[in-house]
Amino acid sequence: MRLRRFSKIGLALGLSLLLAACSSEDESTKNKEVNLAYVEWDTEIASTNVIGQVIEDLGYDVTLTALDNGIMWEALSNEEVDGMVSAWIQMHTPQIEKYKDDLDYLGENLTGAKIGMVVPTYMDVNSIEDLTNEAGKTITGIDPGANMTAVTENAYKVYPNLEGWTVLTSSGGAMTAALKQALEKKEEIIVTGWSPHWKFNAFDLKYLDDPKGIYGAEESIGTFARKGFKEDNPEAHSVLDNFHWTAEDIESVMFDIMEGTSPKEAAKKWIKENEDKVAEWTKDVK
Repeated sequence: MRLRRFSKIGLALGLSLLLAACSSEDESTKNKEVNLAYVEWDTEIASTNVIGQVIEDLGYDVTLTALDNGIMWEALSNEEVDGMVSAWIQMHTPQIEKYKDDLDYLGENLTGAKIGMVVPTYMDVNSIEDLTNEAGKTITGIDPGANMTAVTENAYKVYPNLEGWTVLTSSGGAMTAALKQALEKKEEIIVTGWSPHWKFNAFDLKYLDDPKGIYGAEESIGTFARKGFKEDNPEAHSVLDNFHWTAEDIESVMFDIMEGTSPKEAAKKWIKENEDKVAEWTKDVK
């Protein structure tokens, strides 16, 4: 009889411990959902997949949400997403000024970037102000919501020689496809370009000089988080805060994706090959 009673007590104790463990596990994982927004530009696809994979490897449920540039900033300010690593600091000045009071700026994650008009090196023009009728007075751009597109569409206000020119809007992928096709035929083409980007490794290209400075000086890419994310998820926040890499890093990921590797697998490959950098980003995670 005593043995049976002991078994019941042991069973109850074991069940209690199991429930406590489950409760503890629920408590430890209840805030482990992270939603990162990005724009479907090659640089942002690469960076968001890498930092998203790093956070996922720490046990988080990570969602990557592709949005139009304007909607991305609005979603972050409305706390509909948790963070993003896609802010081009100079080019996105209008959005930063509009939403800065509703966001937490975590600093630059990449420096030495650049934006401007890009042409094949075989084209006999070196400056925006020297353009006349090249490429049929057409500039191949990216998505309509990009600040770069708006700047290019209004370039004629600063460069009178661009009066009457057309900016063809499409997407980053369509732009690079048009560039590749023109290069194969050795035709003239002018695109809105940015670096770091794999196209500068794959093709012979040059930026047109921008003496009026409409595209700004040297660019940097920054990280933003929603208000309250640090309190809700301090460890994931610290990874975003520590995130910083180089043009060579991001270009290697972009090149793998361009070669046909999925963004997720390209991110995993880079993480495996750069454990020291990842360790620096995750150093505050207990």
